Amino acid sequence: MENKVAYITGGTKGIGLGIAQVLHDHGITVAISARNNEDALNVAEELSSAEAPVFGLSSNVRNFEDEEKAVAEIVNKFGRIDYVIANAGVGIFKPVDELSLEDWSAMIDTNLNGIFHTLKASVEELKKSEGYFITISSLAGTNFFEKGAGYNASKFGAVGFTQAAMIDLRKYNIKVSTIMPGSVSTYFNGHTPSESDSWKIQPEDIGQLVLDILKMNPRTLPSKIEIRPSKPNS
Repeated sequence: MENKVAYITGGTKGIGLGIAQVLHDHGITVAISARNNEDALNVAEELSSAEAPVFGLSSNVRNFEDEEKAVAEIVNKFGRIDYVIANAGVGIFKPVDELSLEDWSAMIDTNLNGIFHTLKASVEELKKSEGYFITISSLAGTNFFEKGAGYNASKFGAVGFTQAAMIDLRKYNIKVSTIMPGSVSTYFNGHTPSESDSWKIQPEDIGQLVLDILKMNPRTLPSKIEIRPSKPNS
């Protein structure tokens, strides 16, 4: 995996940070983005080592121009992009009759439009590198639940988008996969991780899964992967 460059959206916390840490530890050059430029720079500095610096930059995936600029900055700095992990996401959980237009737009624009913007901005670079595009969806992309109308819609859409993109891009030797985690110990939706989360998937577990996918034999494509805690909370 030497000389490979990965771009991770929403890479300053939670699953995105877990992925960034694992890839960086295995010698992959990592660029992380977040809406807040200071957060991106600070986390990049914390992750960086003398041998392998991490590049932090600001981008709001809801804006295509932001993603276009982010990709251009990464290519300008490192000359290529091999792996793109579209991880940025947001969840707002309310009964559908209480879901505001702003709530709906926030989830659709981030969780669905955002991954399209990220792919659209990076696909020509992935064609050059014959790279890999991975979306982080959710088991909510196949299982609907109470107060999940907006989130379900965005994640069902993300899964469908990724699977169709996989078929479209195979002819360029670009691999495309979606990862659908269950309960993960993160700060998502205002939760604060604690020792009581020990039963949950940890962010670094998703990072290890991404690494394993990237290291698979080129003839093999795990296109849709569900991952859940091995035992439910008792």
